[in-house]
Amino acid sequence: MVFVIQTALELGFMYALVSMALFLSYRVLDIADLTTDGAFVLGMAVSVSLAAMGHPFLAVPAAMAAGALAGFVTAFLQTKMGVPSILAGIVTNTGLYTVNLMAMGWSSNVNLLKQETIFSLFKKTGIGGGWYELLLAAVITIVAGLFLIWFLGTRLGLSIRATGDNRDMVRASSINPVFTVTVGLCIANAFTALSGAVVGQLQKSADINGGTGIVVIGLACLIIGETVIGRGSVRRGVLAVLAGSVIYRFIYAVVLKTKVVPIECLKLVTAVIVALAIAMPTLKAYGALRKRRWAASRKKGGR
Repeated sequence: MVFVIQTALELGFMYALVSMALFLSYRVLDIADLTTDGAFVLGMAVSVSLAAMGHPFLAVPAAMAAGALAGFVTAFLQTKMGVPSILAGIVTNTGLYTVNLMAMGWSSNVNLLKQETIFSLFKKTGIGGGWYELLLAAVITIVAGLFLIWFLGTRLGLSIRATGDNRDMVRASSINPVFTVTVGLCIANAFTALSGAVVGQLQKSADINGGTGIVVIGLACLIIGETVIGRGSVRRGVLAVLAGSVIYRFIYAVVLKTKVVPIECLKLVTAVIVALAIAMPTLKAYGALRKRRWAASRKKGGR
């Protein structure tokens, strides 16, 4: 049981970076960015490939830079080429398949056998004991979360938040929305690539299909967290992301352990959870309307 809890916490913290990226793009910028799947694999591919060459620490910022470039391409397609946001993400994601293969030396997977990773090097310090992987993953994610909170409180960060609220107002205020959208998507995809980089070095492998469905999982974690913690400030949003990711991984672990739902159906269950969570405001409004109608008809019938 302890192993299950430890694994759920480790994966929860590492995949929280994806939800953090979606919080920035989906919640703050109000852009449905579908670059996520490809950017995750890109970060994983760059990280594992560089770690295989003996540069595990350099692999992490390199993966983030690659993810930022992917975000820049998506933003360029949206802002300069007039491609709708969803289609821009799909186009970039499609192109990243070849780029990811290239990063892995035209192989569908890359493995780290005896090469060092950031986790194996951290283990040698003796810090954290048997929980060293969880400790390192938690530190990376918490630092990223604190950076996001700080950044969105800066002048540029406030401009990005304003762009998501009302792009026309931002343009009228002499703020260039093209720039703010570009910066926001670059940072979001850098976070996604960071998640892929950390997961790749933990698992000591990178697979070309390793990012399939990541955007749905990230949204599930984001929405679960917002349901538990609520929406409001940036701090609450980041905390919701962390809580949602950990809760989702615990649910995932319990399902795998108890076999309540077949493993093959887990993606379907995730998709249903996301759909219901997104539709929750509409369902609540419909329920309130039905309740008012029922109360009105009861009152009328009692006269």
